[in-house]
Amino acid sequence: MSDDASSATATVEASLCGVVEVGGSHATAAVVELLGSSARIVESGTRALDPALSADALLDGFVAPVQRLTASLVTRWVVAMPGPFDYERGVGIFGDVAKFDALRGVDVGAGMASRLGLAPDRISFVNDAAAYALGEWAFGADTRADRQVCVTLGTGVGSAFLDHGRIVTGGDGVPPDGWVYPLEFEGRPLEDTISTRAIVADHTRRTGRSCTVKQIAAEAAEGQADAAAVLDHAMRALGRALAPWLASFRADRLTVGGSMVRSWPVLVDALLDGLARGGAPDRLDVTPSRLLDAAPLLGAAHWLRSRDLPASV
Repeated sequence: MSDDASSATATVEASLCGVVEVGGSHATAAVVELLGSSARIVESGTRALDPALSADALLDGFVAPVQRLTASLVTRWVVAMPGPFDYERGVGIFGDVAKFDALRGVDVGAGMASRLGLAPDRISFVNDAAAYALGEWAFGADTRADRQVCVTLGTGVGSAFLDHGRIVTGGDGVPPDGWVYPLEFEGRPLEDTISTRAIVADHTRRTGRSCTVKQIAAEAAEGQADAAAVLDHAMRALGRALAPWLASFRADRLTVGGSMVRSWPVLVDALLDGLARGGAPDRLDVTPSRLLDAAPLLGAAHWLRSRDLPASV
């Protein structure tokens, strides 16, 4: 192999990528090293966010954790951003989703690039749930499923459908854009049943107390009936809503991630029951996230590298 070829291979196999993951209440920046089929987070930092801030304040918050990193060798950045968002143009289309309303119509890519002293084309965007799914598919399991669906449970329900590691956003067996949050359960939007606000509200109706989802999960683990009933109802609804799509997509694996998955032992039985009732494939492998908070960071870096590789590599 020539020196030029060896250099090209080394560039493909070992590279640094900058990632910003934007959540409903935080922004996390990381430098990710990709080496062949493995990846690791070299350094990272997180900044709390108020999603109701002005556009300028939000953009300042997105780049703040980047500015704390020693990322001088990183020349490309990818931002894992929740929807609704125009990922090709880097423009927000938020509105009536209880977060980032000030970014509606704002060129987020240009705003972040100017704050970081980069050309706008050095920043790319990917859906945060798709990044999470790619992280789990590429680095989170011993085997890579041919057809994998990932849902993330937190303030809402994120989702992504993968065919051999390729993001699928339409076609037979896939809901529009690959998003399950607009689906309905018993005539109402799914997130009216399975989301942070829905779970907290249901628990308050039953108990008269206001608790966080983490507290509700802890009570369920202790055997408190009301807490267990709230989570069981939410997870059965999720399973029943997902099951027809898992069947039509012919999914091999369902990975569940997001902040709620840390309470997996009190979630899994009701989810499996809902999937069975809804007609999910019998052979479906249902598994919690292994990578947790690292999944969208590693997945976004994997997405950027895969997109930038020449077809012949």
